[in-house]
Amino acid sequence: MNKAHNPPTIGEPIGNTYSHGIETPPGARWLHLAGQVGRTKEGKYGETIEEQSDIVWRNIAAILGSAGMGITDIVKIVIYVTDPRYIPGAREVRARYLNSHRPASTLVVVSGLADPKFLIEIEAIAAKA
Repeated sequence: MNKAHNPPTIGEPIGNTYSHGIETPPGARWLHLAGQVGRTKEGKYGETIEEQSDIVWRNIAAILGSAGMGITDIVKIVIYVTDPRYIPGAREVRARYLNSHRPASTLVVVSGLADPKFLIEIEAIAAKA
């Protein structure tokens, strides 16, 4: 089982939606997910940040599932959005998928992604004992 580390000697995670550190047990299997974007298998792009975020999280769940893992095995995520106005929508969808799970997390606003249609990209690392 992965263990969260949020020492009382530093500030609480902002918004209490992530953990400062995650420790994985010895012998855990690791899965590194490439950045996932808001495009469906059929090549359709979500129109809004919420639609693209939902596609991203469904893709992440599918990749985890193919490895015999689930959302709660995620130990680290990095979220890239192309506009600070997208942060609330991205967080809302993230909360739906992560529920009470709190992996280590970083959110970065970037000037662009590989395709101008992409509003968000999320990469993840998962570990399972």
